[in-house]
Amino acid sequence: MKKQFLSLSLIAALTFGAVGSTTSALATPNSSPVHHETSTDKQIVKRIDVDKIYKNIEYLSQTPRVAGTDSEYKAVKFIKKQFESYGYKADLEEFSFLSYTDPNLVELHIDGFDGEIQSNHLTYSVNGDLSGEMVYAGLGTKEELEKAGVTGKIALIQRGSLTFAEKVLNAAEEGAAGVILFNNADGELNGTLGGANDRYIPSVTITKKDGEALLEKLNAGVKLTASLKIEGAYTGEKTSYNVVATKKATKPIKAKKSDIVYITGHHDSVAGAPGANDDASGTSVTLELARVLKNLPTGTEIRFVTFGAEENGLLGSQNYVENLSDDEIKRTIANFNLDMVGSKDAGDLVILTNDGELNLVTELAQASSTRLNGEPTPYGQGGRSDHVSFAEAGIPAALFIHSPSEPWYHTPDDSIDKISKEKLQDVAEIVGTAVYDQAKIEAKKPDPNHKKGKKVKVPHLFDEKEFK
Repeated sequence: MKKQFLSLSLIAALTFGAVGSTTSALATPNSSPVHHETSTDKQIVKRIDVDKIYKNIEYLSQTPRVAGTDSEYKAVKFIKKQFESYGYKADLEEFSFLSYTDPNLVELHIDGFDGEIQSNHLTYSVNGDLSGEMVYAGLGTKEELEKAGVTGKIALIQRGSLTFAEKVLNAAEEGAAGVILFNNADGELNGTLGGANDRYIPSVTITKKDGEALLEKLNAGVKLTASLKIEGAYTGEKTSYNVVATKKATKPIKAKKSDIVYITGHHDSVAGAPGANDDASGTSVTLELARVLKNLPTGTEIRFVTFGAEENGLLGSQNYVENLSDDEIKRTIANFNLDMVGSKDAGDLVILTNDGELNLVTELAQASSTRLNGEPTPYGQGGRSDHVSFAEAGIPAALFIHSPSEPWYHTPDDSIDKISKEKLQDVAEIVGTAVYDQAKIEAKKPDPNHKKGKKVKVPHLFDEKEFK
């Protein structure tokens, strides 16, 4: 997510729909993989301590780390302390953002309908206490709402085609008092309106089953009156932090300012989720690689950053990149972004770029994974993580993540018992050796003819409930 949320085209490229799988995969080698670890690879691999990564995840995932909360700040102080224990000077970079506080009461009652309906709120939905006749307005297009005559009424709208925000704003524009959104798939419907807006009207969500039952009544000519109450919702300014540790070049090449390579992750989580995989895993691998690389000679500057408020729209990384000088942006040659890299229940590792094309990060990582594992990690197109902020500044960047994602993404079950040490080790080795291959004193440019894995299509990596 970004400060201004990602375009629908970009969201489609890495749709937050139901968890799915890649539609193409690496070809199976004809013979057993041949490993070609270099001596410098071995320097990295032997230093990685996966138990340290695991323990840091365990500490960070004791409680949700929602941006702007005390629990996030506790995590930030822990990360800073870890960097400092490795010999770094770690800085906290503070930034402010608008944050939404969930309501403490959401109620929906339907007169004329037998049975209880469970309702949920949309993030950024506003408070309200209202009642009115319910009318069906299809997918919530302007034409459907106008035809339904929703003025002063509560519009029943199905999920699909438009974003939640577009549906609610369309209903408000036509004079509706409130909105009830029902799912187009089984299960609860959780979602966000994407940001605060004074034009929003109270909105709740219900399941597909309940929505279809209400629609059946309406189609049969039954008059339904809905009473909707939302209390305690609040949008206000909060503070989050980025944590930054820098390893200066040991010996800058040719007496010029050194290139800069970033290894990044985000330390915040969503409400209600301990965030062991999302993204204590990426944060903890970032910490471990900072420890591993600290005393190795490099001709390149390496910056390790954990970002805040990623879950609020990539706000931490956006704020960080926006405050880089032109010189820093010019010198930055790579961003290795680690997000959700440890779940035992997720699929295989993939490398995703904002435009789906190869760049320095993918080439370095594919070369290192080929040396370590005998075949290159596949790449594809994907946004929705902090690499987007770097890519939009013209910096080669890529996301390291497993696809398909685990079933408990953004749920209370994203806990330490779901973490795989094997996956953590694999990602740490691939990224660590790739970074050091570029950063070491005698670094050579990547071989453009290295064995490239097939490009993979990742249409359903995350849950689109965040947007639609």
